[in-house]
Amino acid sequence: MESLLLINDPKLDGTKITIELPNEGSKLDFESEKHGLLGHLKGHLHNHEITIDVIVNETIEIKRNLNDQDRYNRLKELNPAIDLLRATFGLHVDA
Repeated sequence: MESLLLINDPKLDGTKITIELPNEGSKLDFESEKHGLLGHLKGHLHNHEITIDVIVNETIEIKRNLNDQDRYNRLKELNPAIDLLRATFGLHVDA
């Protein structure tokens, strides 16, 4: 279930959660576990109006694991002062 949820970010519209998955097999796997997830969300959020819709979109790109350089570049985009931190502590990034 976790790997299916990490494929693409869910979209929230009110109480409706929409999840896009890359193929029918993924959808079937998700659907088999969906009721447990829904029960957990409804109970912990005290909202029994929550629904989950699953859409198959074979054109979505699966997120890839990032290496250290990718993570560093992303952090640098978010906060350019990360270079100062790296230099201050003599850290390096392996590519």
